[in-house]
Amino acid sequence: MPDLTPPRVTRAPAAVVRRELLRAVTGVVAAPFHVLGFVVSRSRLRRELAADLSRPASISSPPPFQSTGRQPRIFLSCAEPSGELHAVNFLQELRTLTPGAAVAGLGSSRLATERMTILEDPVQRATMGFRGVASALPYYVALLERCAEHFRTETPDVAVLIDSPALHVPLGRIARQYGVPVLHFVTPQHWAWAPWRARSYARAVTRALTILPFEPAWFERRGVPVAHVGHPLLDELARVPATRGADSSATIAVLPGSRASVIDLNLPWMLSVLAALRQQVPALDVSILQAGDRHRARIDAHVAEAGAGSWTRVETGDLHGSLSRARTAFSVSGTVLLDVLHHRLPTVCIYRVGTWRGVFMYRHALLTPWFASVNLLAGREVVPEFCFQGRGPFDAVVEALQRIHVDPNARREAIKGLELAAERLGPPGACHRAALHALELAGARRL
Repeated sequence: MPDLTPPRVTRAPAAVVRRELLRAVTGVVAAPFHVLGFVVSRSRLRRELAADLSRPASISSPPPFQSTGRQPRIFLSCAEPSGELHAVNFLQELRTLTPGAAVAGLGSSRLATERMTILEDPVQRATMGFRGVASALPYYVALLERCAEHFRTETPDVAVLIDSPALHVPLGRIARQYGVPVLHFVTPQHWAWAPWRARSYARAVTRALTILPFEPAWFERRGVPVAHVGHPLLDELARVPATRGADSSATIAVLPGSRASVIDLNLPWMLSVLAALRQQVPALDVSILQAGDRHRARIDAHVAEAGAGSWTRVETGDLHGSLSRARTAFSVSGTVLLDVLHHRLPTVCIYRVGTWRGVFMYRHALLTPWFASVNLLAGREVVPEFCFQGRGPFDAVVEALQRIHVDPNARREAIKGLELAAERLGPPGACHRAALHALELAGARRL
């Protein structure tokens, strides 16, 4: 039985939120001491994580669903477009188990179509962006106060918070203060940097659901109650045929990111690399891919400025159809690497940063031996990866792209590594398993 404490506070939401703000200020003041401790223990932490990467993990058996006859009250929250996709799939799975569950929380109109009562829409707010933390703070303070009031007056059976730890860790602590058990779906990547945050995270959750196979052992050592459910993106990919392009394909799929700032930083540099590659591979066919049309004009402008209009095309709206026709991928780092993995495409991955501070953090603060998710899953560099500022390792990237695009031995080894990464990622069904965990916590609280 999980640890479900009765409500510990009855104070007003504003007072509870002020306490969280004070905790945040204290964390900022204490940050230099945490960093010092991190520097001292960095080598040990890296060895520990390296061991976790090589350790196999299996999906935790979800608790069986047992209906009690009373429909549960669920608080559900997502704060960004990536989490919104998982929230929709989670809610659909929840509805198959308990069609009459009362669900309210934070999300967009997409969740409203699944019969969820929307208290506020931080997803839309996130897409608008902010000029700084100060401009965002009043909005999120009011948001936390509204949620605290909901916890105090409605007392849901469980709060299901999806990804977005910057919002959901303080929100989880607030929910628990009002006696609401917290299920956090998609654990934060504290294992990559700032491992000291795991202590605060453990106080914010009743149970955390991990999505990568090496995460459970890492969080368990730090006192975080976890269950491994697998990656929720696989629920979407299960609907997509995992076809591969023909060996005769000459297409390189270019994935410059899904945010305007990322596209502006990366696409011009990527086009210059491809222009150099065309000198060595004249038959190269270049396709720039986007899931939607939102940034089409921006991409077209970059292509025109690079003088690449005669040898590139932009494809939008059918990401997986385009990937299935490609031979190779050239991508920025991010979740899109799992879309590429689905088609077993040999890939070169870049993480281009805007300042020297980003490179410094990569070299000295990153605990993992790689940053690309596919490499972490495989436990070796399957996807050549490069983190840099400015022009960076230009010639090395050109050479890596040529090798995996042309050399059959390099391609064979890459595909073998991609198969291993996909195997370790596990099966689909994460959202169904998450729904079962949520209902177990909800039922345990009622008991």
